[in-house]
Amino acid sequence: MKVLIVEDEPSMIELLRYNLVSAGFEVSSAMDGEEALMLIDEQTPDMVLLDWMLPKLSGIEVCRMLRRKQETRNLPVIMITARGEETDRVRGLDVGADDYMSKPFSPNELLARIRAVLRRHNPNLGSDMISVADVSMDLVAYKVSRAGRELHLGPTEFKLLRYFMERAGRVLTREQLLDGVWGQNVYVEDRTVDVHIRRLRKALNSENEVDLIRTVRAVGYCFEKE
Repeated sequence: MKVLIVEDEPSMIELLRYNLVSAGFEVSSAMDGEEALMLIDEQTPDMVLLDWMLPKLSGIEVCRMLRRKQETRNLPVIMITARGEETDRVRGLDVGADDYMSKPFSPNELLARIRAVLRRHNPNLGSDMISVADVSMDLVAYKVSRAGRELHLGPTEFKLLRYFMERAGRVLTREQLLDGVWGQNVYVEDRTVDVHIRRLRKALNSENEVDLIRTVRAVGYCFEKE
């Protein structure tokens, strides 16, 4: 799971980075609102920790802009700020933040809240079984079925489907799929993603079944929740 820290205090970035990496998360950071939006456009993380008071664009405005875009409408966001008044918390939640923490805070509580927000967005996290719509994936037995019909997938299609299902409802770019399924240190052409998605669709969809993989023109793909 990848977490983007958006914070203009270097010491706070390092504190958050240390605790998140120790908990098994991949971490990147931005020090102002414009940089944050640029990084999210390049590679959408699984979670954003967003400071309220930022140079160039405030955390409130960043969150508002994320919620306006289809690709980031469901991106989990926790706001972290020194502003602890009730009106500030309400405003942060009203613009679309999933949770709100006031400084100073306990790193352990923050990690617990991150996991709670991620579970709300994806109840399958941490489970040996993943189920989305009528597709079920057994991560231990390495089996996949749709509406009770067993599917036969190659190793890459299995990894691709798992990546999709763990992020169901989110629009994923080809670059995200390449990094998440093949890895950042492996050179694979963008069209390779399309080839494997065609294979995955062929295995997933029998006659009269709805295609759960939606193509989003000029953006990427989305695995539909229903």
